[in-house]
Amino acid sequence: MPTDLDKLQGTWNVTSFEADGQKMTATAFDGAKIIIKGEKFTSVAMGAVYRGTVELHPARKPKSFDLVFTAGPEKGNRNRGIYKLDGDHWTICLATRGSTRPQKFATRPGTGVALEALERDDGARAAVKGRSQPERLSGRSAPTELEAEWTMVWGIFDGKALAANMVKWCKRITRGDVTAVVAAPQTMLKARFTIDSSTNPHAIEYTNIEGASAGKMQSGIFVLSGETLKICMSPSGKPRPADFSSKSGDGRLYTTWRFARKKLRQQGHPRVVLSFLKVPY
Repeated sequence: MPTDLDKLQGTWNVTSFEADGQKMTATAFDGAKIIIKGEKFTSVAMGAVYRGTVELHPARKPKSFDLVFTAGPEKGNRNRGIYKLDGDHWTICLATRGSTRPQKFATRPGTGVALEALERDDGARAAVKGRSQPERLSGRSAPTELEAEWTMVWGIFDGKALAANMVKWCKRITRGDVTAVVAAPQTMLKARFTIDSSTNPHAIEYTNIEGASAGKMQSGIFVLSGETLKICMSPSGKPRPADFSSKSGDGRLYTTWRFARKKLRQQGHPRVVLSFLKVPY
């Protein structure tokens, strides 16, 4: 008789995602998947690939599992969770930080728990499988004035403040002419950029190189004052903002960042398998 591990073999596409009590839109996990081969797993999301082994405990109630990361950003870490398996439908509830295993299929703000529903890949996304993995963060040009790692202080998207439990995990890493926004440590945005410091405010142009916005350009403005960076970006195809603001319907993202001296892994971020936020940073 097939075991649960036998039944999990193959590719599973994420169909819904909830983290810290907040349900995400479909664009937030577009293309995310988990691939099981033997006892090994590969988790693919925007800008990040995780690998390791999966340990199942089907006799427990509820059924439980551990993800032991052996490669990628979370190498050496272990996430504990519970699962349900019903034919081609797989539901997992995972603690992305700490050692306490969830006991029910639900999330609450501030817990670092993620709830995911997955469906077995039926081949409809076969074209995606041949797509090359995202390149590593690397800048082709010399460092700019934005060269640093930054922590988000606050943000407003389309006139609505970003949730505090999202803001606290968001980091910006800029190397050469490439900037990336990561959260725990998933990549929310990755873009090549150019800046024009002769204007007031300074101008910045993004060319997105990953995700659903790959190839699209965005215009924005920024100001750097001491250890504080403010950026206001318009959505693709819209004019550059004239000021630092975001109102309902304008699609702008206005964020403030603080210079960070510590490395990301020293900040105590939660360990999430998949992206949980996707807005035009």
